[in-house]
Amino acid sequence: MTRLRFRTASLSHTGLVRQANEDAYVAQEQQGVWAVADGMGGHVNGQWASTAVAEALRARSLAGDFDADVSALADAIQEANERIYSTSVSQGARMGSTVAALHMNGDRFVCLWAGDSRIYLMRDGVLHRMSRDHTQVEDLVERGLLSPEEAASHPMSHVLSRAVGVEEVVDLDAVSDTALPRDVFLLCSDGLTGVVTEDEISERLAALPADVACQRLLDLVLARGAPDNVTMVAVACEETTTLTLAPAAAF
Repeated sequence: MTRLRFRTASLSHTGLVRQANEDAYVAQEQQGVWAVADGMGGHVNGQWASTAVAEALRARSLAGDFDADVSALADAIQEANERIYSTSVSQGARMGSTVAALHMNGDRFVCLWAGDSRIYLMRDGVLHRMSRDHTQVEDLVERGLLSPEEAASHPMSHVLSRAVGVEEVVDLDAVSDTALPRDVFLLCSDGLTGVVTEDEISERLAALPADVACQRLLDLVLARGAPDNVTMVAVACEETTTLTLAPAAAF
C-alpha cells in the first residue's frame, strides 16, 4: 500500500446573483473526509439542509478501518436525510441537498454522492468524472432518449432525480478505487460546472497547484456572471517520504 498525504484547497462564494450561499463543505484532512453539499428549497431551507449534511459528516467518528468507515459515512448521510425529511414534513416546506463526498485512507478512496454536485479525478493530465449527475435529463441520456449535446442545453437540466432529504431514504451511489501520488480530486457544486466546461477545469488542474487552480476557476465563474453559489474542494495526493537512518559510525 502506498502511503499518501493530502493537501486540501477549499473555497465557497455566494456568486453575483444569489443573496445567500446555500452551499456547505467539509474539509477534514485528519479524518480523510471531504464533501460538498448544495442546498435547495430557498435561502433559509437550502442553507439549513446543506449545513445538516456537512454537520453529520463532520460529527461522525471513524475507526480507521476503510470498509467500516465507508459504512459510517453513508450512515451519517442517511441520518442527515432523515433529519431533513422529517423537518420538511413537519414544516410543510420542501428542502433538500446534494452531497458529493470523498473518503481516503492510505491509498484507498471512495466517492459517495446524491444529486448533481460532482467529483472529478485528475490523473496524469486526464480529467475523469467519478460521479454521475442524478438529474432527470441525465436519466434520459442514460436511457438513450437524449444525446449529451441535447442534455447540455436542456431547460430541465438542473431538475434533480435524487437528493438528500426529499424522500424517506436516500439512495447513494458509490465508486471506490486506489489513489496514486499526484492524483488531484475536485469536489464541486453545479455553480462551477454550470458555467465552465470540463476542458477548462482540466486545463487549470493539470497546469496549476490545486489552490491556484480553484481560485482561477472561481475567477472565471465570476467573470461570467456567477449566477449561482459556487463551492470547490480540491484534494492533492502526495507520496510520503520514508526516512531511513543509517547505523551510527563507531569511534
